[in-house]
Amino acid sequence: MAEKVVNSPVGWVARHISSYVDTDGKSGHHFHGVDALLLTTRGRRSGTPRRTALYYGTRDGDYVLVASNGGSVGHPLWYHNLVADPRVTVQVKDEVFDAVARTAAGQERAELWDRMVGIFPKYAHYQAMVEREIPVVVLTRSA
Repeated sequence: MAEKVVNSPVGWVARHISSYVDTDGKSGHHFHGVDALLLTTRGRRSGTPRRTALYYGTRDGDYVLVASNGGSVGHPLWYHNLVADPRVTVQVKDEVFDAVARTAAGQERAELWDRMVGIFPKYAHYQAMVEREIPVVVLTRSA
């Protein structure tokens, strides 16, 4: 029996996830003009699989995410979870696969940040709102 995945407790995000899952991404992959994927991390305290929907970019077969938390002071919970355990599950449209997450740094982060701001310009506004450097995450498919 498959482990139960807990969707984001945020109402609109949970509805987005449900629509995405129910339609294999036909509804929800392109969300408010930007492509979105579903990311499942393992709760760092509970061990429970937790799923959220996030905008993404791509580079050389990898998927790129921004841990903006909507410009909040702290990192999003999903980011803390993948730092604790970088093994994640990803759904893009109807494809579900395992991946390993890592935080980009230095020049790589700067290049990916610019790419993601080009996809979703609000990220630049979010960064201006907070003192923390907003992490950029790279997801690489597991072999």
